Amino acid sequence: MAKTKIIVIQLKEIIYTVIFAALGILLILLLIFMFTGKDKEDSATQTSLYKAGVWNASIPLGDTIINLEVVLDENHINSVRIVNIDETITTMFPLVEPSLNEIEAQLINDVPIDQLKLDEDSRYTQTHLINGIKLVLDKANAAP
Repeated sequence: MAKTKIIVIQLKEIIYTVIFAALGILLILLLIFMFTGKDKEDSATQTSLYKAGVWNASIPLGDTIINLEVVLDENHINSVRIVNIDETITTMFPLVEPSLNEIEAQLINDVPIDQLKLDEDSRYTQTHLINGIKLVLDKANAAP
């Protein structure tokens, strides 16, 4: 005749087994999320618009040249300014600095360069500056 065996399982052993099984499942899920998340980060860096840095361009304005400096992140324009502006430029072309300040305020607020709102009083000056900024952005384009 077969002898029956009685197995006594204590509640403490069941609780430990459940806790270790839950921790094991949690560890496996954590490892899966950690290693699959890197692919998403790599694809995010590949979709950057610009090469980050400080970019310059020279724009002819009358008989003089204006040097534009644009500071870029990978997906954002941080600042646009005129470097080494001469007093003759500010005297002969008084709308250059206020026009650039208006353009910079819009670009910093993530308005696309093709959708900038131009002021009627300084439309020509702003168009000239926007063309210079486009030159800089073409240089800094991250696409190969």
